[in-house]
Amino acid sequence: MSYPRVKRLSEEIKKIVSDSIRNELRDPRISSMTSIVEVDVTRDLRYVNIYVSVLGNEKEKADTMEGLTKASGFIRREIGKKIKARYTPEVIFKLDESIEKGIYMYNVITKVNEENHLSEDDSNDTEDDSDE
Repeated sequence: MSYPRVKRLSEEIKKIVSDSIRNELRDPRISSMTSIVEVDVTRDLRYVNIYVSVLGNEKEKADTMEGLTKASGFIRREIGKKIKARYTPEVIFKLDESIEKGIYMYNVITKVNEENHLSEDDSNDTEDDSDE
């Protein structure tokens, strides 16, 4: 069951965190290709899981996650300044690789479709030759 207040709070936190990462954090470890995919606030509003996507190699991902983890106190303080709630939720960053997995799957499907298309063309060419 979805709770409207939790959903609204999640969206607001997503905006705040995205803005903070883009404009206020100066940590060189955090990649410029970092995006917030999803924000889940627990029902008791004590914790917020922030799913982050980082496009880059494994080192960039690890560095970005380390930088975000170190900046979680700052981000929590920014959330506390901008939302009116009894508790400011504790920020937990999690790496989300679903975008990269989607790109990989798209490439695999495209490759298979191209191979099927080429094999169909070859079989059509041989059928045309046998008809003559």
